[in-house]
Amino acid sequence: MTASYAAAGVDVEAGERAVALMRASIASTQRPEVVGEFGGFAGLFDISAYMQMSRPLLATSTDGVGTKIAVARAMDVHNTIGIDLVAMVIDDLVVCGAEPLFMTDYIAVGSVVPERIAAIVSGIAEGCRQAGCALVGGETAEHPGLMAPDEYDVAGAGTGVVDADFLLGPDRVRVGDVVIAMGSSGLHSNGYSLARLVLLGDSGPGLSAHVDELGRTVGEELLVPTRIYARDCLALAANVDVHAISHVTGGGLAANLARVLPATVAVDVDRGTWVPQPVFGVIRDLGKVAVADLERTFNMGIGMIAVVAAADADAAIELLEERGVRAWACGAVRERRDGEHGDAEAKGGPGGAVTLVGRHS
Repeated sequence: MTASYAAAGVDVEAGERAVALMRASIASTQRPEVVGEFGGFAGLFDISAYMQMSRPLLATSTDGVGTKIAVARAMDVHNTIGIDLVAMVIDDLVVCGAEPLFMTDYIAVGSVVPERIAAIVSGIAEGCRQAGCALVGGETAEHPGLMAPDEYDVAGAGTGVVDADFLLGPDRVRVGDVVIAMGSSGLHSNGYSLARLVLLGDSGPGLSAHVDELGRTVGEELLVPTRIYARDCLALAANVDVHAISHVTGGGLAANLARVLPATVAVDVDRGTWVPQPVFGVIRDLGKVAVADLERTFNMGIGMIAVVAAADADAAIELLEERGVRAWACGAVRERRDGEHGDAEAKGGPGGAVTLVGRHS
């Protein structure tokens, strides 16, 4: 046998075709600050315009999409998973008040199928356009023998910038602040191991089943892209007195809100202020999932939360609604009682106490 890279399962020519197919998508995300053409070893971004800040801070985040990719593969729909990737990365950046500048991606595949790679990247590019950041580079790696031919995974990293004088976070939060919820588009990209177990397992309805409560098939519901809030949060911070923002991802509402609160305060989030989308009830009922498990796993209809000064609460809701984001007040910041614990520990470290109270309407 004559050994070669091709014989080992790596198709260099297919990789080159994939790059050619994705080039237009990447070009559509470019900002004036991007230096040079796509295809170099590193992406370049001119930050001289940000030197006028009193103390510019770079913010960075990295993430993936998780097992939602298994749904995309099963459905053979690959042009939305990239939107989820951008949402997971860039909306983590914006919570500190940072403007997202650029993003890079990494796609690992068992076998390069140029059209599939191009579809994935088209979704990443669409997400970058929604977020207002540039896609400045990436990497596609073929892993024959390690991954099956139709397997792939995606990851990304983003960079943003914020002036230290306008940094959002626990230090700004005060007793009396109002907690503003922003509606999610559904499951987003968290909790899919549980969702797949219930909906796609042996006793589940399966991808192609139409579920009346959902108004569509299970597969269509599971592939709804994650909402990207970056531009909305930046507009909010520019126009009202925002003190903190939380991205509701893995761990649920209580744990993610707690991490942007100081340890001296608490919030009671009133479930009666909103109705979660039907998908959460379907998973609860079919899987007999306890409410506590649901709330520790899923966003339950709230994808982002802003903590704002009480005097600006109405203006914040009005601004978000004008931008097409469903928004409402769901609680207020109060002093924390001695020994008080919330529904979950702050994800990633110390924080405030958050308790979900009442019942959904």
